[in-house]
Amino acid sequence: MRVYISVDMEGVAGVVHEDQTNPLDPRCAGEYDRFRRLMTAEANAAIEGAAEAGATTILVNDSHWLMRNLLAEELNQAAVLVSGGPKPRSMMEGIDGGFDAAFCIGYHARAGTRNAILDHTYADLIHEARLNGRPVGELGLNAALAGGFGVPVVLVSGDNALAAEARELLGEGVRPVIVKEAVSRHAAKSVAPAVACRLIREAAADVLRQKSLPRPYRVEAPITLEVDFQMTVMADMAELVPGALRTGARTVAYRHHEFPEVFRAWRAFYNLAGVP
Repeated sequence: MRVYISVDMEGVAGVVHEDQTNPLDPRCAGEYDRFRRLMTAEANAAIEGAAEAGATTILVNDSHWLMRNLLAEELNQAAVLVSGGPKPRSMMEGIDGGFDAAFCIGYHARAGTRNAILDHTYADLIHEARLNGRPVGELGLNAALAGGFGVPVVLVSGDNALAAEARELLGEGVRPVIVKEAVSRHAAKSVAPAVACRLIREAAADVLRQKSLPRPYRVEAPITLEVDFQMTVMADMAELVPGALRTGARTVAYRHHEFPEVFRAWRAFYNLAGVP
């Protein structure tokens, strides 16, 4: 069995604020160093669970911010690490490698979710993203890309808002692991890191031992991606992507019958929109 693991940071147990996840601001160095270690521990828990269930190949993709967060020297040796950026498929780099199942560890709810820790969708400049009219966040976009390569997302971990989003989007086949309950965007009741790791490890092993895995999440073609940006100038820039359609003052759309191509447009949209 081949298992793919995408690891973000906002959904890690104990994380409640950007200062704990910011690798750039020197003022945040102490907090960030603490929580990147906890992020690595949760990644290891997922690896251990997959290995217990018989996974023969495990690929871990560092998926937070600059994507240089996981401590390579502390990562379980059963896994291969994808680190750094830019990566063409970003948080899902390597998903086209013939995997049987995918985990999304340390994930968070989409932008605009009430009472969700650090809700956003890839970048703060995104107000909302939609696939065929349905609002999606990082989980939805990434699960759709995995589905485009025939890979089901079978396990997610994060807060209770992320768990609700996963169930609504992916159905009963996904296993959500709730490591904290959001009180507001910057406050939560969290289990201890050691407890979070135990829950992730046990769920990872259990979900892979099922007689059959759920079907991949697929978006019905033709696929329309619509992105509402925070400002009109951001849409001005995103509109430069070949094939983009300006459908509103702050909205740019893209249509294609294959989701990997839609995802390429998505990557170009938010990167161009961030250019001053």
